[in-house]
Amino acid sequence: MTADQAYQWLEQHSRETVYLEAFSALANWDQATYIPRKGHPHRAQMQATLAKLLHARNTDPRIGEMLARLEGSDLVQNPTSPQAVNVREWRRAYALQTKIPERLAVELAQATSEGQSVWEEARPKNDWEGFKPVLKRVFALTREVAEAIGYTEERYDALLDQYEPGATTRQIEAVFGELRQATVGLLQRLEASPRKPDPSLLHRHFPRVAQEAFAKEVIATLGFDLEAGRLDTVAHPFMLGLGPGDVRLTTRYDEGFFSMALFGTIHEMGHGLYYQGLPSEHYGTPMGTEISLGIHESQSRTWENLVGRSLGFWRYFWPRAQARFEAFQGVGLEPFYAAINTVQPSLIRVEADEVTYNLHIMIRFEVELALLRGELEIDQAPEAWDAKYQEYLGIRSPTLADGVMQDMHWASGLIGYFPTYALGNLYGAQFFAQAERELGDLQELLARGGFATLLEWQREKIHRQGSRYWPRELLRQVTGEDLNPRYLIDYLNRKFGALYGV
Repeated sequence: MTADQAYQWLEQHSRETVYLEAFSALANWDQATYIPRKGHPHRAQMQATLAKLLHARNTDPRIGEMLARLEGSDLVQNPTSPQAVNVREWRRAYALQTKIPERLAVELAQATSEGQSVWEEARPKNDWEGFKPVLKRVFALTREVAEAIGYTEERYDALLDQYEPGATTRQIEAVFGELRQATVGLLQRLEASPRKPDPSLLHRHFPRVAQEAFAKEVIATLGFDLEAGRLDTVAHPFMLGLGPGDVRLTTRYDEGFFSMALFGTIHEMGHGLYYQGLPSEHYGTPMGTEISLGIHESQSRTWENLVGRSLGFWRYFWPRAQARFEAFQGVGLEPFYAAINTVQPSLIRVEADEVTYNLHIMIRFEVELALLRGELEIDQAPEAWDAKYQEYLGIRSPTLADGVMQDMHWASGLIGYFPTYALGNLYGAQFFAQAERELGDLQELLARGGFATLLEWQREKIHRQGSRYWPRELLRQVTGEDLNPRYLIDYLNRKFGALYGV
């Protein structure tokens, strides 16, 4: 068999595998949106069966044979060519999958599918005792996965690398240390300022029908193709890209609070724009795939915050919002802009402001790292969680539902995932600064409705690159620098210093 034939086999095998993964993703979307309450046990069995089939495909010995024929051939001499990128990522995935026994892959798939349904039932009831056994099982299986994969320094590294290729615990701790110090200092200055926004403007009556219509108007204007996607309602919003032409966004509504649905929808739309911008001709191969969750998050946080909470954005959309919502009649743009950028330590991560958000991520990172290291037991997690909220944000949750049980990630097996949220903020600020250097004053651009210009910049620099570069290398290619937390720190100080007069 020639190198060309080996590549064609791998390409076909990869595409067929991705179609099966899309079925699994569709089942996840349905489980989060429309599944009957009694359908969860059956769905867990479906997912376990799919996991078994996928594990068999991903560990097929023929993959290793074909890769061996390709590596070193003329096809992969240019390391940034689609063929070389695909072979590199196929090898990485194959090396990972072959280390995880089928029994473990199936058990984890079933445990996390069951975990999601248990979390959905337990959180509203504040039922920690009912949720704890599931969490113990998921963490135990995840430790097994980390040990099976192997690591040099930290068990956590084996998990983190699956979400953010090349990242290590040591790197994350260093960057988070600098960001934490700067964030706490800024928060203290803002809290001491006598100038305070009036967030009550956002707590009026906003009919759900009007919220949904406005959200769809906004995301369509920003560039999301609603003929290639849809928007649904869930308990914990997310985005799923099922394939070219099918991107599922989800959100949640509160008729007494304006910000939750709109900014949550814009956030998920940012993920969706990234997915819709991937090179569809490479679908089914790594070259047509997002490179990391941190880069993914940089796109969602850019549109949610750097764009969506900016003054330029609202100079364009404010008249449209006032036309949709009677509650905004007589409200000025400046008070509204200040209100949506209120800085207030809070318990709920997904509702946190830009300044305090990263502290939520650091808390989760530190707790799950301690759990993985064996320095903390699941039984001790609620108290450890609350203690860190008290230390970093000066608040403590009266319920576990708004404390250690608020996120679905651990129940879903997404351990090693949380740092990517803060990395997304860091990458996003650095990308945005580079876009401004190249495109000019972005606030003026947004105020004119020039959203397509910014999106096309992202398409060219980030989306169409697929998995060509690992995250830090992509950052260097786009900005000419390695990861530099000063971009985010300086942005936060400029924006909120001006708003609060400090």
